[in-house]
Amino acid sequence: MSKTIFYFHGFMSSAESSKAQIFKKFIKNNFPDTKLIIPNIADKFSEAIPQLNKLVSEDLSESKSFIGSSLGGFFATYFAELYEQKAVVINPAINPSEGLKEYLGTNKNYSNGNKFELTNKDIEELKEIEILKIKNPCNYLLLSESKDEVIDYIDAVSFYDGGYIDLKFGGSHSYDSFSKKLDTIKKFLNL
Repeated sequence: MSKTIFYFHGFMSSAESSKAQIFKKFIKNNFPDTKLIIPNIADKFSEAIPQLNKLVSEDLSESKSFIGSSLGGFFATYFAELYEQKAVVINPAINPSEGLKEYLGTNKNYSNGNKFELTNKDIEELKEIEILKIKNPCNYLLLSESKDEVIDYIDAVSFYDGGYIDLKFGGSHSYDSFSKKLDTIKKFLNL
């Protein structure tokens, strides 16, 4: 069976993020027949959402799964719900249309230096695809660290209640223990 994993990075990050590269190496070294797609997601949501919809819909694999960190976790949840597939969400954004309002205006991507304007239209684009309640919690593995300084881990634990929850006390929004969780991810995604 052909299998594709989509890895979605967080807001103002890139496909070159440390977690994306750790996961890329892990898949390449252990599961060379698994197709891994790590897109550079557009900074503006009005561009990112159509970009990701096109990318995922054009993949003809029999099995798709999703991994995402922060805002990427939000996108992973959206696609897991849409395709009724599994997702691993890492310190995921739960309600980004509210949380990202503080970034309205000019921003600079931390990873590539790209400057971009975040508008109310972008925020509305996010709001349109927000999932209010997941349909099948067993399709989710939540990896969360309690010292996440951006997203309240309690909100994530509540949102993914009934799913597989791996909560580590300490850490940060970057999810410091990612490399130690590769085996957990492997088992959850049945690699």
